[in-house]
Order: sequence, then C-alpha cells, then structure tokens
Amino acid sequence: MNLEKVRNEVRLQEGKLLHFKFNGSRNQIVEFDGEIIEIYPAIFLVKLKNDDNVKSFSYSDLITSNLEIIN
Repeated sequence: MNLEKVRNEVRLQEGKLLHFKFNGSRNQIVEFDGEIIEIYPAIFLVKLKNDDNVKSFSYSDLITSNLEIIN
C-alpha cells in the first residue's frame, strides 16, 4: 500500500462517523468512534464522537497497521 493510495482513502472517509482501532505503545489497544475533520499532507485529524478531543495521526500509522479504520 503506497502513501498516495492511503491519502485518497482517508480523503474519501472525511466527514463520516467511523470506528478506529489504534495499537499504541506497549501493546495497548484503544478503540474509539470519531470523524476525520481535517486532512493535511502528512497528518489527518480525528474528532472523537463523545467529547471535543481531537487526535492526530500520520498516514504511516495506517500503512504500518498501527491504526485501523473500521467502517
């Protein structure tokens, strides 16, 4: 999976409510619902559903499977 393909897939999901699964440090898995609100060349921002927190992720998180977007 190349970077441009991942960017295009993220762009298609912008504005939709999605379920995310993030594999953090020390094998901690965090699942949350959110909406992709902004897209930049190196990162994208996700606004969490249940509060006003915003998380940022890089496209490499998707490429390396540290982050999964589950529809």
